[in-house]
Amino acid sequence: MITVDGPAAAGKSTVARRLARRLGFRYLDTGAMYRAVTWKALECGADMDDPAALAGVAQSAHIELQPAEDGLRILCDGRDVTTEIRTAEVTENIYRLADEPAVRRVLIEHQRRFGRRYDLVAEGRDQGSEVFPRAEVKFYLDAALEERAARRLADLRSTGAAAPLEEVVRQVAERDARDRSRPVGALRKRDDMVFLDSTHMTVDEVVEAMVAEVARRRPAQGRD
Repeated sequence: MITVDGPAAAGKSTVARRLARRLGFRYLDTGAMYRAVTWKALECGADMDDPAALAGVAQSAHIELQPAEDGLRILCDGRDVTTEIRTAEVTENIYRLADEPAVRRVLIEHQRRFGRRYDLVAEGRDQGSEVFPRAEVKFYLDAALEERAARRLADLRSTGAAAPLEEVVRQVAERDARDRSRPVGALRKRDDMVFLDSTHMTVDEVVEAMVAEVARRRPAQGRD
């Protein structure tokens, strides 16, 4: 079990996918799981202000993450929702489920079941701190705020969207503050995490550093 935590736009998803491929592990995109449950809640018209209703949606959702050439296919109740979970409506509502303790308990158990079935590279905000605290190697990937904002802006431009860099910097900073102060699943850098600053590193350089660290640490540690 390997975890990759860190703030938004640090490159966690890209790095975790490549690391999993290099190691022959499965990649666990926890954000996609929350998006899938949010999609289902919206699709079935659940009351987004009712914690019990949201927990019920999470309990009933059958989520599958299937490896694909370009990353992962996300299935919810047998339906491929890989594209649908990336809509603006899902993005605007995901916090309602991600901040709900009952929903998080359900999805954390889903994540741990994946961990019992597969060798994983699990990426998210609380993987090494809460979900898999005994993971064999835990990484915390970060980068300077301005660099993360520039990466986010590049992603926006690739989809045809645009915004002033200063606005994106503000948005990323606000996201950082929210993520570190969330009532559950808050972003935390633990002392047992391997810190990597990717500000001046390419994706390949980050992955190589992780592969080297895994090779150095993993044989000496027991499985999660």
